[in-house]
Amino acid sequence: MAPEERRAALIAATIPLLHEHGVDVSTRQIAQAAGVAEGTIFGVFETKTSLVVCSVVKALDPEPTLEALGAIDLAAPLRERLAAAADLVHERFAKNAQLMTAARKLVIAAQDQDTVKRMTAGREALHAAIVSVIEPDAGQLRRPPGAVATLLLMFCGANTYGPFGDPTNFSGAETVSLLLDGLLTRGAQ
Repeated sequence: MAPEERRAALIAATIPLLHEHGVDVSTRQIAQAAGVAEGTIFGVFETKTSLVVCSVVKALDPEPTLEALGAIDLAAPLRERLAAAADLVHERFAKNAQLMTAARKLVIAAQDQDTVKRMTAGREALHAAIVSVIEPDAGQLRRPPGAVATLLLMFCGANTYGPFGDPTNFSGAETVSLLLDGLLTRGAQ
């Protein structure tokens, strides 16, 4: 197997282990999952940390979410578009909650500026994709689409990571209702 293929195979084997065990996964577990000798890992990666960082970055690749956001029908009503976007973001955050927390620690510890740039670019692309979903109805909003996108991401993040979050019962539609309607019942002062 060529080095790049071996590298990709090790990353692919590591991602499910990261979801299961977090960043404390052992090189023995990774080698076993990849079907290689443990020393093979270090023929492709300098350290276990470098393999874990590459695997976390790959697992957090925003492209599938960006594609799904791009497929939202911009002719649909704003509330419907935003609910679909919120559901996609909730799903992404919930699926990767453990990895996102680990990624912050790993990237800071590794002081790898290239990885920081890639992760920042991914966050910016996610924000921009949500802005695109909102922009057709910008004139109906008191805040610019970028600010609304930030609030949507904040609510989804707090619902996933915050101590009071409830991702199973707090849907995209509920998030959008909070954003667009606030907390007062209709007609309440």
